[in-house]
Amino acid sequence: MNPSRTPDLLRELIGFDTTSANSNLQLMAFVSDYLQEHGVKSQLVYNEEQSKANLYATIGPAGKAGVMLSGHTDTVPVTGQTWTKPPYTLSEEDGRYYGRGTSDMKGFIASVLAAVPAMCKQALHTPVHLAFSYDEEIGCLGVRRLIDTLRELPLKPAVCIIGEPTSMQVVTAHKGKLAARVTVTGKECHSGMAPLGVNAVNYAARLIVWLENLAQKKRKHGPFEDGYDIPYSTVHTGTVQGGTALNIVPKHCSFVFEIRNIAADDPHQLLSEFRDYATCLQAEMRAHSPECAIDIEITTEYPGLSTAEDEAAVAFVRSLTEETIAGNINFGTEGGLFSQALGIPTVVCGPGSMDQGHKPDEFISAAQLAQCDAFMRRLIRRLSEK
Repeated sequence: MNPSRTPDLLRELIGFDTTSANSNLQLMAFVSDYLQEHGVKSQLVYNEEQSKANLYATIGPAGKAGVMLSGHTDTVPVTGQTWTKPPYTLSEEDGRYYGRGTSDMKGFIASVLAAVPAMCKQALHTPVHLAFSYDEEIGCLGVRRLIDTLRELPLKPAVCIIGEPTSMQVVTAHKGKLAARVTVTGKECHSGMAPLGVNAVNYAARLIVWLENLAQKKRKHGPFEDGYDIPYSTVHTGTVQGGTALNIVPKHCSFVFEIRNIAADDPHQLLSEFRDYATCLQAEMRAHSPECAIDIEITTEYPGLSTAEDEAAVAFVRSLTEETIAGNINFGTEGGLFSQALGIPTVVCGPGSMDQGHKPDEFISAAQLAQCDAFMRRLIRRLSEK
């Protein structure tokens, strides 16, 4: 493998604006053509609208489980962020490569693609599977269709490596996530007669305070799980919209919140307790006006990842990194879906850091790309050794 190809491929990948709101088909066409140039056939698994796709390809012998290298092709938007570098044109400065998705996580995909010629040249005794997805950033949505396809295969990969940015440390666990939208419907009236109305904003505020109290309870009393920078479940309200004018008692208010849970917490149990409180508030509102309501809708959820440290897959991946320090992350990945839905032992290990992800002037260091390239060389060597 020629490591210098990785920045070139990263430049191509960054040039595609694959913000989750956009299609990723042009990027996938580039990847498919690139693989075809090296004699590798790939399969696209589309969304219902045929506007986005996952990609799956195998390099090496059929009939063996193999190693799956997985990454998502979508990125978060740059809207509202102040960039000093062009987000969709790769730029290099002081040993760093700048651009949206460099760390999260096109740097990993570029390194994988750069390794393809070597994978094809070597006589692999164990195959490598490439699994690239869409819509990870908005709830790990796209990969679910790919998982449905993989479920039908007679043989599943023996190990999955999710290349999210971990500074090339091997991560075996991360929290799960449940996100929900709450819509409060009150009764509007002139603010001069406020007691005759039902203030949707006020009731939403009480619900948000309940969630904040839950967050503080988790922070103080746990349960706790070692290995995380934040070793307890977190609860967070992200956005709130409500009201039309100061002199109108608001009829509508909505907000979204999330629970990022450790393994010891059941997010559905926490949501059930929240629903019970909402039901009490709704009864209070309806005592004033029967049309009032509080509706709670789960918008996305994905399971946490918890791969046992004594799994053979963990030792295998650690042997490729030359890193002995156990890593941890405070964000989620598609790993829990691969692990739970398909029973594939899964770890997270990729170049870059989420300290740079999702931010203006996102970057990945050249050193991290080189480290990932070295990881790929070791993987190829291991899978081709007699």
